[in-house]
Amino acid sequence: MKKARQVDWSKGELAALKRLSNPDKVQSFIDALPYRCEDGHLSAAAALRDGCAHCFDGSLLAAAALQRAGFTPKLIDLCAVRDDDHIICSFLYRGRWGAVAKSNFPGLRFREPIYQSPRELVLSYFEFYFNLEGEKSLRNFSEPLRLPSRSRLDWECDDGAGDMVVELLTAQPHHPILLPRQSGKLRPLDERLFKSQLHGVNMKGAHGGS
Repeated sequence: MKKARQVDWSKGELAALKRLSNPDKVQSFIDALPYRCEDGHLSAAAALRDGCAHCFDGSLLAAAALQRAGFTPKLIDLCAVRDDDHIICSFLYRGRWGAVAKSNFPGLRFREPIYQSPRELVLSYFEFYFNLEGEKSLRNFSEPLRLPSRSRLDWECDDGAGDMVVELLTAQPHHPILLPRQSGKLRPLDERLFKSQLHGVNMKGAHGGS
């Protein structure tokens, strides 16, 4: 059943967004939300309305909060093989890149703003990005996408806009992470790392790994 369009933020939701005044507070807030196991591309408001989120609506909520806090958030699409893709909400602080992200897996969440480029930021996720067979699966990433204004596409409150955001991300130039032939020479994932990254995971939502 299709969700009804939420016309705008409620006063309570706006107050909640205002309290998320920096990336650390945003990450703590979305970490506290239960992981949404259902597929679908919902709005930023859906995470507050439903009290749960996955990487997509979590990244939109992060973008809505960071934008109000004076940042210029940009989404980055992380693409994997034999695994789920992942969306992170990147931001710049004093010229360095960091990210806020909602994930079922602890290693695919927050990154401190210490990275010199989007590629360097994305590479920090590589060793933690694996499927349930223990295969390191991250392969490509998109150019950072600055979301349109709400007057053009209401990704903040309209659940129907989610698929359009996905189309915009898909249309962004994507860059490979590995050189040719590297994928067949990757070292198997360390078993201890694999087990550590399953801590707190909702297995109902662990389709591939993100």
